Amino acid sequence: MLAEIKQESKLLKIPVVVLTTSTSPDDIYRAYELHANCYLQKPGDLDGLVSLTKLIECFWLKTTVLAGA
Repeated sequence: MLAEIKQESKLLKIPVVVLTTSTSPDDIYRAYELHANCYLQKPGDLDGLVSLTKLIECFWLKTTVLAGA
């Protein structure tokens, strides 16, 4: 799916956050090879997931200046 997103010219500049349970170095490498903007591992509990989601929102939607914004 990431490869398709990054091949579409209209979607190319959209930041992609990979949120996964995988800790595999191969998965991490592949995500960045396909131009993911960050690779985050899901916390094991709901409170951790809520906190991480808020951090993602704060960084990508409130702090980062995106192309075309």
